[in-house]
Amino acid sequence: MSTYLTKTIDRRDSAGPMKALMVALLVTAMALVSLEPAAARGAPESFADLVEKLQPAVVNISTVQKVEPKQRQGRRQIPEGLPFGDFFDQFRDRFQEDDEPRTARSLGSGFIVDASGIVITNNHVIEEADEISVILHDGEEFMATVLGRDELADVAVLKIQHENGDDFPFVKWGDSDAERIGDWVVTIGNPFGLGGSVTAGIISARNRTINRGDVEFLQTDASINRGNSGGPMFNLNGEVVGVNTAIFSPSGGNVGIGFAIPSNDARRISGELQDHGKVRRGWLGVGIQPLTKEIAESLGIDLTKGAMITRVEPDSPAMAAGIEVGDIIFRWDGKEVEDSNALSRLVKRTDIGSPVDVQVLRQGKAVTLQVTTSELKTLEGGPGKTGNQEDQEDRGSSELVEGMELSTLSEELRNRYRIANDVDGVVVTRVARRSPAYRSGLRPGAVIIRVNQQPVTSPTEVLDLTEEARKAGRKSVLVLISINGNSAHIPLRLLKEREAETVEE
Repeated sequence: MSTYLTKTIDRRDSAGPMKALMVALLVTAMALVSLEPAAARGAPESFADLVEKLQPAVVNISTVQKVEPKQRQGRRQIPEGLPFGDFFDQFRDRFQEDDEPRTARSLGSGFIVDASGIVITNNHVIEEADEISVILHDGEEFMATVLGRDELADVAVLKIQHENGDDFPFVKWGDSDAERIGDWVVTIGNPFGLGGSVTAGIISARNRTINRGDVEFLQTDASINRGNSGGPMFNLNGEVVGVNTAIFSPSGGNVGIGFAIPSNDARRISGELQDHGKVRRGWLGVGIQPLTKEIAESLGIDLTKGAMITRVEPDSPAMAAGIEVGDIIFRWDGKEVEDSNALSRLVKRTDIGSPVDVQVLRQGKAVTLQVTTSELKTLEGGPGKTGNQEDQEDRGSSELVEGMELSTLSEELRNRYRIANDVDGVVVTRVARRSPAYRSGLRPGAVIIRVNQQPVTSPTEVLDLTEEARKAGRKSVLVLISINGNSAHIPLRLLKEREAETVEE
């Protein structure tokens, strides 16, 4: 079309360079108009062709669990002569529990990922089941065996088999990392036992954390209800990009917020279950907490993302790598560490025995370390409670610092507050109730181990470091404390002189 316009203008008027320039500008403009920006893939007119291709590999899962009857309680005697006594006897005998075990049935969804009959579903769908049946789209039913299951990630792998060895229809894994917020997805499952139900929607959010596991979920507005658990979430290429797992619902029904395990996580975990019968997770051997704005301010740093080390286990991969208490891990194997939860997930996903580069901020300087994780044997518990000890006054040497009365750690104080032998520092023996220290959670029995990442062993050292921070214009100091065997960094707001007068009690 640009060529036609050029020829037409040339025939009408070809006298003069100005006209030639106008022609060139018109040609350029038309060329720019013809260039259309790349558009995101829209929804098809129908999902029918896609669903028809995928449905044969999506299965219903039925489980049977034998439930032992409740222990029969002693037969209560009805007082003789009670009106309608015979009626009560008949009613009781009619509805008395049987001694025979009863069965509980549940339904869920799953999908086949290999022609040999490998089925993926949620762990909670088949947990504690005595019998597991897999029902194909055409109604054919197979008894399934469990190859492996992982409670933490809520993934289970089943195996079914044709007697004549025939292949099963199956679907392929997709790349969940390539899916964007707003991309179309299709889910197929067995809601409420209806079977073969199809819904469509979009990915409405990513990286949702809804449990203590090592998975960040995809969020979707495609309808997911009870019975959809374990079913697949497909992209428009017909690839599995998620395993439907949970819904957010105050009422128990769908409200447009469902969660799916990303396919990259589900594929990795199911592979571990098939190869090893369990999921091997990396272990670093540290205590961690999020890097908050208040902590960053107390350290005088601009970093707002990362995980702060509060404890390093003896003979751990962290100790071998040279990680220290107070380090802030902000990058793990090339990936940015958003917070302590993100670090925990990254460590668990790291190949055991494979060294990775880890970047930490130490005393304001970036340091690169090489870490080789070990296998996580037991799951570490969360931080313990600080307790509710009443304020107690220590008779030994002490000093009032920032609304706290501090004492040098002695054997008598160690016994009184049950402080472990491997904990060293300065003991908090009294806390003014209106002080920032009290509001920060400090109580008698807490041990201050470090102030602004400097180890302390006397109240004077604590006072000197807080005064140093105050003169530097800091509004708070970072305090590493140990309470009941758990350690944590606390940003402690510094008091002004008038404030100090009001909290001394």
